[in-house]
Amino acid sequence: MPISTLTALLTHVAAHFPSRRALSLSANFDLTHARLNQLVDRAAAHLLAAGLKPGDVVALTFPNTVEYVIMFLAVIRARATAAPLNSAYTFDEFDFYLSDSESKLLITSEEGNEQAQAAAAKLNIPHLSAALPNGESEITLFPNQSDVDAESVAKLTNDPSDVALFLHTSGTTSRPKGVPLTQHNLFSSVENIKSVYKLTESDSTVIVLPLFHVHGLLAGLLSSLGAGAAVALPAAGRFSASTFWTDMKRYNATWYTAVPTIHQIVLDRHLSKPEPAYPKLRFIRSCSASLAPAILARLEEAFGAPVLEAYAMTEATHLMTSNPLAEDGPHKAGSVGKPVGQEMAILNQNGVVQAPNANGEVCIRGPNVTKGYKNNVEANKSAFLFGWFHTGDLGYLDSDGYLHLVGRIKEMINRGGEKISPIEVDAVLLSHPEIAQGVAFGVPDDKYGEEINCAVIPREGSKVDEEEVIKFCKKNLAAFKVPKKVFITDSLPKTASGKIQRRIVSEHFLAQISTAKDSYTSEEEYECFIQLQ
Repeated sequence: MPISTLTALLTHVAAHFPSRRALSLSANFDLTHARLNQLVDRAAAHLLAAGLKPGDVVALTFPNTVEYVIMFLAVIRARATAAPLNSAYTFDEFDFYLSDSESKLLITSEEGNEQAQAAAAKLNIPHLSAALPNGESEITLFPNQSDVDAESVAKLTNDPSDVALFLHTSGTTSRPKGVPLTQHNLFSSVENIKSVYKLTESDSTVIVLPLFHVHGLLAGLLSSLGAGAAVALPAAGRFSASTFWTDMKRYNATWYTAVPTIHQIVLDRHLSKPEPAYPKLRFIRSCSASLAPAILARLEEAFGAPVLEAYAMTEATHLMTSNPLAEDGPHKAGSVGKPVGQEMAILNQNGVVQAPNANGEVCIRGPNVTKGYKNNVEANKSAFLFGWFHTGDLGYLDSDGYLHLVGRIKEMINRGGEKISPIEVDAVLLSHPEIAQGVAFGVPDDKYGEEINCAVIPREGSKVDEEEVIKFCKKNLAAFKVPKKVFITDSLPKTASGKIQRRIVSEHFLAQISTAKDSYTSEEEYECFIQLQ
């Protein structure tokens, strides 16, 4: 029978590449594909002995560790649903996510997670911890299960319709939406990612993104394992600029995937502390936020590899479009590439497909797309219209079929009737040689309804100021697109996955103005404060 589930694919890979490296904990130990498969099956048997049933939701909160990878795969092997959670969440956040997902079990590292365990205890959710001391040992779960049936997993058959993964959108709305993704969704996305990047057993990567997020989980981890390729996890359990290239060279990495924020960190370190030599990479991948053409060009120049920008979202089990490898076509700076393994159309508000180069909402359909949000009838009504899933993004397909994003529909800035794409302004900001990071956003305005502001992080040692930024924007943008105010800052608020969300940035800097305004007794004093910023 043809393979149609992620677990069947991984079992197939373990049989075909049993002795090839699958997973490494940097400078500690390696696991082959056969050994990883064995550990996953044994952990799944322990979960079944603990009473886990098909369809049960299991929350996992770990750093990027080998134990997390094993337990994630064990949960879905047992026909349950894995719900990865950010280990940095507060008690209230864990309370919400555990409740909303209807989790039946919490699994953590041996060190535990105080906030997650407290929230689980409040909700009467049992807790297990997992540990793998070394590559030769067995994974241990605490409390131990005494009556584990080693054959119990072999009796289970994973179905393509099994809900394997449950994630929440980070979206632009205040309340996250629950997204159930099936075994077949995961399998389809892994096959799409393998196909466009031609991943094989000869490839190797280092994980730099959190594995509780769909980008790192699907593009970095699962697609590599599904290709028989190898993955290395940083020893610290998270990305570190100081060890990144050491790990890349140690494991003969052929590629990596990251968000623009991390690419900029890697680039900045290259400028301040360059490595004596860099590994020869097949490609560098960028996704989860817009990559300014100027940053793309600097990355390619610094590391001698094509930078392929992609477009993805949780509801599509990550990948939707990507720029191709050089042998398959050009990669276009400013474009997120062509659709991969799914249909895509640009629709107007009436559901009419738009001609090339005409703006509209980006819509998709395919085997990688979720069937709908959990317990959210209203969201499903607006997201699934005219037979398509509506992404909420504005864009256009050019005459070559490459997608160009204009911005989130809810993030477009309407200045007196003129629609401004913040992505366009970002690109101009980041082309300034003294700006390391920059983001444009809309703010309420009495005269125009909305006005455009921006926040920038100068490069180390730069003395760039608001006047210089505005002057630069005036040279490169139409007058109505030039930011009215520029915030010079040393940090920007980001989500846990490294995304910059304009709504959060806007609220952050508006709050600064509001606080400052409240502390001054007169409008004149406040204006003096603004001029000093």
